[in-house]
Amino acid sequence: MSKKFSRNYPKYQLFSKEYIKNLTPQDHSNGFDIRPGFFDEYGTTVLPNGVNFTVHSQHATSFELVLFKRAAEQPYAKIPFPKSYRVGNVYSMIVFDLDIEEFEYAYVVDGPYAPEAGLVFDHTNYLLDPYAKAVSGQSEWGVKPSYGMTYRARVVSSNMDWEENQSPDIPMEDLIIYEMHVRGFTKHPSSNVENPGTYHAIEEKIPYLKELGVNAIELMPIFEFDEMSGMRVHNGRRLYDYWGYNPVSFFAPNTGYTSNSEYNREGTELKKVIKKLHDHGIEVILDVVFNHTAEGNEQGPHINLKGFDNSVYYMLTPDGQYFNFSGCGNTLNCNHPIVRRMILDCLRHWVIEYRVDGFRFDLASILGRNEDGTPMNNPPLLQNLAYDPVLAKVKLIAEAWDAGGLYQVGSFPDWNRFSEWNGKYRDDLRAFLKGDAGFAHTACDRIAGSIDLYPPDLRHTNPSVNFITCHDGFTLNDLYSYNDKHNWDNGWDNTDGENHNLSWNCGHEGPTDDQHVIKLRNRMMKNAMTVLMASRGTPMILSGDEFCNTQFGNNNAYCQDNDISWLNWSLLEENQDMFTFYKKMIRLRKKHPILRRRTKQAKCGVPHFSKHGIKPWYLSDWEEERVIGVMLAGRNLEDTEDDLAYIAINAHWESHTVELPMLPNHLKWHLAVNTDKGEGEECFCDISDMPVVEHTIELAYRSVIILFASTAW
Repeated sequence: MSKKFSRNYPKYQLFSKEYIKNLTPQDHSNGFDIRPGFFDEYGTTVLPNGVNFTVHSQHATSFELVLFKRAAEQPYAKIPFPKSYRVGNVYSMIVFDLDIEEFEYAYVVDGPYAPEAGLVFDHTNYLLDPYAKAVSGQSEWGVKPSYGMTYRARVVSSNMDWEENQSPDIPMEDLIIYEMHVRGFTKHPSSNVENPGTYHAIEEKIPYLKELGVNAIELMPIFEFDEMSGMRVHNGRRLYDYWGYNPVSFFAPNTGYTSNSEYNREGTELKKVIKKLHDHGIEVILDVVFNHTAEGNEQGPHINLKGFDNSVYYMLTPDGQYFNFSGCGNTLNCNHPIVRRMILDCLRHWVIEYRVDGFRFDLASILGRNEDGTPMNNPPLLQNLAYDPVLAKVKLIAEAWDAGGLYQVGSFPDWNRFSEWNGKYRDDLRAFLKGDAGFAHTACDRIAGSIDLYPPDLRHTNPSVNFITCHDGFTLNDLYSYNDKHNWDNGWDNTDGENHNLSWNCGHEGPTDDQHVIKLRNRMMKNAMTVLMASRGTPMILSGDEFCNTQFGNNNAYCQDNDISWLNWSLLEENQDMFTFYKKMIRLRKKHPILRRRTKQAKCGVPHFSKHGIKPWYLSDWEEERVIGVMLAGRNLEDTEDDLAYIAINAHWESHTVELPMLPNHLKWHLAVNTDKGEGEECFCDISDMPVVEHTIELAYRSVIILFASTAW
């Protein structure tokens, strides 16, 4: 046995080393020495003298371990689990003298076949280990392995030295999240990185992220998925499962994002990038998909869960059909005890092995559905996640809706642990900023942290993750360049994607040379960024918005592995003014805690939050009101001085003179932001540069201002 096994997998150290060393074979099967294994260690565990394989199934009648040589089409060995190697519904076996670099593995699972009862066991299928830490044949993006659609697992050697690396552990309200697609972030030739489209390229862009000022990145799915699943050609372009919201394996990283092959070392590059990001004060949040899998509906493939225990892992109708609350063919049975444990094991794995700082749960309302699909008041899975000690310090962020119509923004079961993607913030601010009537009071509430949805006396965390744009929908540039979606390149006759975009093309659909339209679009983008950075909660920006990246009107680019989805970094130079504005706004937010959190009551008696209109202290209920003011007040971080902020928005197409609230104690308003000003003059971060404003201010059409006052000045 190679010496490498003595140090590459820390789990076996839980047991006495002498005990492990003295493990000896008890049986011989098909040319291999075997013995009963560790029944509570699901998946594979590397030992100094062998590999432990543990699987389980409620309804299976037998398991067989299948071994393949690397990339071979046919197995070289099949080892049945002896009946005596079963305890309850768990099968565990140690196979001695296996070289983990020489084999891949799968399982054959047999049992009853009764589709009407949800049982679809098939002993002719090779199945992927649900706890696989690596999936073979996926390492080269867009290339299918020679042996086709059979998924196999690999045993992973884990010996990452994290040294003294720690999570930055940034409070939610202090985070500025940057959502990115690993491949799309740097795949474009203009990215000027050594390894475009990879984890390593993120490390290469750390100086850029630091310059921008973000302190958390949210990675779109990196669980292993098969981009070739459903691959098709439209208008001469290959269309892939580019976004990756169809997981094949929950425990394995997508090796198509690595810069080099990591055979039996899968995850090493990703871990090194996370470590480097932590060293620079940047947290890593994973967008995770536990609502469905790539196995799809009745016509979908049998990859793992269907063949292991279909009726356990999926929500099924009484006649054995798949519930489809995900819109993707199947729905994971998240609150079944077996599935709950798998999800919890998975999240713990990513926190322990990869040191990730948080999770954003795709279509999280599904995680609160019962086995029959009905919403639960106290979902055990969500409660387990909220109170799990390993997950105690990580961020938990819910996309609080699903495709089955369950919308829980403001009411997601949270145990004061979950934050929420605030879809109402996105929709209400989009509507108000483009000038729609009837949103004046609602927009004020959203800026103040959506206190109507998350009462501060009931929600002790910072629950609102605010965003104007995300991967799903228009980019910010396209939000103000297109009235309608333009998804023709997706091949569905423009029927896919959201129709209710609350977008506005500023007078011309798509690209234009009209300088008036271009200027207005830039102002609208700056308005959105200003309001986002001035809103209480946690802001999230879509990667590329800071330099006006475009998807050419495509609001559902899930299949576009090309210049539609790739960030065009040449736009950074072309739109340097926008990038500079983003940097300033992020710096301004960091400098003024009053924008980020509710603090102690201001000594001067001004309330924490107040709404204003053209006249101070009064915001009419007139449906057509389009001018609002939001005043925030409290103490500074030292708890010694008062800080006040005033955010005014004119969403009207006409200018208005706004009367400002009078300040006590001879305080004066200082103008920090005015999106009507010219390049370089819209934002001032230092008090010495901020002009003093007296009692009134001219608020230009479609513009936003921010003023500050402090007893410390």
